[in-house]
Amino acid sequence: MANAPAFALCASADLANGGSAVPFDVVFGGQTCRAFAVRYQGEVHAYLNRCAHVAMEMDFQPNRFFDDSGDWLICATHGALYEPHTGRCRGGPCRGGLIKITLSERDGVVHWHTAHNLQPLEF
Repeated sequence: MANAPAFALCASADLANGGSAVPFDVVFGGQTCRAFAVRYQGEVHAYLNRCAHVAMEMDFQPNRFFDDSGDWLICATHGALYEPHTGRCRGGPCRGGLIKITLSERDGVVHWHTAHNLQPLEF
């Protein structure tokens, strides 16, 4: 991802382990989609806010994706459980895993990186 453009997303302190997500918008497949960033076991991760079972947003309350244990990302509609560090489905109805968005963290700021299928809205 060294050559991929990076965009500041939030302050590192905005993401607490197992806490609320920071939402952002991306263009995926020519459509504007919501995405979210979370922190799990000290690392930042981001995904499209789209359940792998049926393409619906997953949060049960705004910016809440972790189950009560703080160990799994959960789809509030279907109950599918996803690994926070990989996006892989580990339980419930799903077809594959979540679409991962590359993040980096430096100097107290979290950045997200574009990819061939994910672009910022302004692009």
